[in-house]
Amino acid sequence: MLFNVSYNEPKVNQAIEELVGKSFGLFENIKLNGTGSPRLLIHKASEEIQTLLDYDHNLNYCNIELRPKGIIIRFRSLLETYGLAIPYYKLVVFKPANFLSLHADHHLISVEFPAKNAGIHQFYEKMMAQKVKNTPSNIDDL
Repeated sequence: MLFNVSYNEPKVNQAIEELVGKSFGLFENIKLNGTGSPRLLIHKASEEIQTLLDYDHNLNYCNIELRPKGIIIRFRSLLETYGLAIPYYKLVVFKPANFLSLHADHHLISVEFPAKNAGIHQFYEKMMAQKVKNTPSNIDDL
C-alpha cells in the first residue's frame, strides 16, 4: 500500500505497522548490521508512483527499510515523502541486468543495481534472507 508518510499520523503509522511490523529495535538492527539500503536511483515505476515522481524534475531516488514482516520503499515528490509498504509474502523481486525490480500487487519500482556497488549487493542479500525467513510456507499461516 502506498502511504503519504510526511506527517506523523497515528492512523497511517498503525496501518504500516500492521502491514510490515514495527521497526527493528537497537539490538536487532546491530545484529542485522543495519536495516536501511543505500540511496537507489529509480529507473521505472508503476503509473501511480510515476505520476507522483513526475511532479518535480529532479532525479528520483528511494531507499528501502527492512521491517520484521516486510519492507518500506520511501521516496520523495516535491515536499512530500511517500512510503510503499510491502509485506514479504507479496514481494516479488526480479533482477534483470543492472536493475532490481520490486513488485507487489499493482505497484512496481525498478531501481538501478550497479555491479560495482558492494553496499547495494549486501543489502539485497540481507533483504532476500529476511524474505525467505519471514515468508510463510503455507497460505494458512498468514
